[in-house]
Amino acid sequence: MATAKRSVYSFFYFLAAVLLLVYVVMTISSLHQFSGWLLMLFFVNLAIAFRGNKMLRGLSYTVIILGVVSVAMYYPQYFKTIGNFKLSALIVPLLQIIMFGMGTELSLKDFAQVLRMPKGIIVGIVCHYTIMPLVGFAVASLFNFPSEIAAGIILVGCCPSGLASNVMCYLARANLALSVSVTTVSTLLAPFLTPLLMRLLGGNFVDVHFLDMMWDITKIVIIPIVGGLVFHYLMRGKFNWLDKAMPILSMAGIALILVVITAAGRDNLLQVGVLLVLATFIHNIAGYFLGYWSGRLLKFSEKDCRTIALEVGMQNAGLASGLALTMGKLATAGLAPAIFGPMMNVTGSFLSSWWHNRLPEENTAPTKEEKPEINTAPIS
Repeated sequence: MATAKRSVYSFFYFLAAVLLLVYVVMTISSLHQFSGWLLMLFFVNLAIAFRGNKMLRGLSYTVIILGVVSVAMYYPQYFKTIGNFKLSALIVPLLQIIMFGMGTELSLKDFAQVLRMPKGIIVGIVCHYTIMPLVGFAVASLFNFPSEIAAGIILVGCCPSGLASNVMCYLARANLALSVSVTTVSTLLAPFLTPLLMRLLGGNFVDVHFLDMMWDITKIVIIPIVGGLVFHYLMRGKFNWLDKAMPILSMAGIALILVVITAAGRDNLLQVGVLLVLATFIHNIAGYFLGYWSGRLLKFSEKDCRTIALEVGMQNAGLASGLALTMGKLATAGLAPAIFGPMMNVTGSFLSSWWHNRLPEENTAPTKEEKPEINTAPIS
């Protein structure tokens, strides 16, 4: 049985290699009207093949994202409008659904963790809202991008941490309870801190309307999370199918958001694509590095240092995309979040896998208190 499964996954590796070869030949031959679909099929087959490898399985969703984004780059006209309806209008409702799903996963026990580990949460929040905004500002200034694209990098840095950090902390044998608490508190603080930091650091790049952004974050994040939390307590146990459906819906929603942003900003992305990917990579890796060593300097345990690293380095790129849309700058400020989301899942997966195979110095297995139920979809 195991041999048959390996053969199936090997077939998908082979098929992916063939598709990539044909794609290269067609690209050299300038047959671009078909090559985009071949590139997408290459990524899809590679993602399926990855499912057969424990180390690579967590990257399969990100590879799928690369596939659908590649289609948007080749054929942007299909992902801008359907008739007279602009697909960008779906971004905010999709984010609200995703945040509602986050709320259904929370409970008052998660908030009680704040009282049990205040030092770790305070340090995690402070590091998150200082390191990433300042690194984002430095990177945006260093690369001398056009103002609105530079603002998108800073915007990513000013957003709270995302749900993906909880998944990566679990895989990295880090402190999951601390991770969930930092994500929750940073998200609740976002309506005030994100506009404030964006105005201070990004105000020279774009106009930032503090109250407007504060309300946008409240309606995109806070209201849906509160609604999900209420739903969790009123309907707990009555809709078990929702627990299974929300991760799938979240993944599909993030994929659609990234496709729409890529299609809208395709021309700008072709101009600054390689440099923007490099800038985003530096931003992401600096978050991990500075977050980890901040914990080290403050004498935190290895598990907590890993947690702070992942909480600092992984942002809610989906929220940044939604804010770029509400600012009317989806095709420019929305590009950095569109790149940051998939990238942090790739780097986070590699980092968490590396840590997973290296037990923390404390060498203690996670307790039941440190293993709350989490949404295991790699949400950006």
